[in-house]
Amino acid sequence: MRPETQVAPLEEVLKSDWGGGKSPFGVSWGKLMMWVFLISDAFTFGGLLVGYASLRISSERWADVERVFSLHLFGKDMPLLLIAIMTFILVSSSGWMALAVHAAYNRDKRRTVTYLLLTCLFGTLFLCCQAYEWSKLIMEGLRPWQAPEHPPFYGVRGFGASFFTLTGFHGLHVLSGVVYLLAIAWRVAKGVYDRRGSYEAVEIAGLYWHFVDLVWVFIFTFFYLF
Repeated sequence: MRPETQVAPLEEVLKSDWGGGKSPFGVSWGKLMMWVFLISDAFTFGGLLVGYASLRISSERWADVERVFSLHLFGKDMPLLLIAIMTFILVSSSGWMALAVHAAYNRDKRRTVTYLLLTCLFGTLFLCCQAYEWSKLIMEGLRPWQAPEHPPFYGVRGFGASFFTLTGFHGLHVLSGVVYLLAIAWRVAKGVYDRRGSYEAVEIAGLYWHFVDLVWVFIFTFFYLF
């Protein structure tokens, strides 16, 4: 006679990793959806960067980037100074965001709100710098459909379209992130997540903000440095 097959109780099956009762990845629905959004958004930014790279490689000449994005201070032209300042501001904002997530893990409501507001402040400073950059170039005659014939633009076709599309799309993400973080900070201050017993929403918001920061690193590297 064959030995009887041991059948595990239904409760044990449901509690197992692959029995349908526990996610094998242990990720909440909100965090999973944020990752799905970020991956799809990464493809969008990747497509824009590939399009820019194709245009850049196929062009016989290109604008003098160092002169286009220079600041005239103390009687001297300082290439890419404003871009360096913008990069420093945005990278610093990611540091404040990391501190906000750490404070949220510790259920420290006051520090979480403070660090979120500092992140928003640095994001707003970045947007102000970008607004100055846009207004300066527009005053110099740069448009999405054309570039001035004189140096440092040399009438390069596609330069304005590349610049306004890449930086504008990223700036829209930063603006959305600032509004998003302000809403999260308000909910933290109101004790919404204390009543829920979880501050995971702060971590999810942090994923978005770090993504925006990472995208800027790629734009800074491929558009401003090459």
